[in-house]
Amino acid sequence: MREVFKGFALALSMLTTLPFFRVHDFSKGINGYAVMFYPLIGFIVGLILWGMHELLSPYLPHAHLGILIFGMWILLTGALHLDGLSDTIDGMHAPKEKALEVMKDPHVGAMGMIFTVSFLLLKASSLAVFDAFYLLPLVLMLSRLNAVLAIYFYPYVSPNGMSSFAKEELKGFQVVVAIFYVIAFGMWIFGMWNLLLMFVSMLVLFVIQLYFVKKYGGFTGDIYGFTIEVTELVLLNTLLVVALS
Repeated sequence: MREVFKGFALALSMLTTLPFFRVHDFSKGINGYAVMFYPLIGFIVGLILWGMHELLSPYLPHAHLGILIFGMWILLTGALHLDGLSDTIDGMHAPKEKALEVMKDPHVGAMGMIFTVSFLLLKASSLAVFDAFYLLPLVLMLSRLNAVLAIYFYPYVSPNGMSSFAKEELKGFQVVVAIFYVIAFGMWIFGMWNLLLMFVSMLVLFVIQLYFVKKYGGFTGDIYGFTIEVTELVLLNTLLVVALS
């Protein structure tokens, strides 16, 4: 049980800026459990964002509140996945043999900057007109489940990357536990929305892995962040399309 709790604390420390259970210990035995809790951490962050909406919606214009929630979303996650998004985009615009080296460069390139700013505008615009804020916990949970599945099922190609600990230690039963509680939470709290968004989420992961496994032979830590961010944007806009139809 101690390893399970330390795994949860590590996941919370890695994926959020919340000042609780701060752990930066990647000792052997807890990294797989940390990955198992990724979707739960997304669920918790989504609950905070939904709570913020419920608290402030009587007092602020809808569009402005959506932008505030967008800003809080970035603050709560420490822009961790956005960093992966920008690094991945830089790598996609570099020669194949230099892509992994470019992703490791701490400086953001021109293409990474341009596409990341465009991505942020799309995400902010989506939240400005979004109505189903109660579904944010599901959106964030499913996007991080995609990261869990990517870590377990697809090769990891970044030598000595931080995510190599997760790849090495993540066990099949931990993936099953993550899938089980995501489905259980999803169906119990969100009903049929869970089935629709889970299908779209799996489709996003399938398309992403087709590209990166073919081009690089697998994933890196940055590509996991890219996967989370792209999944979130696609799920938000899926809900917008469904609401308008």
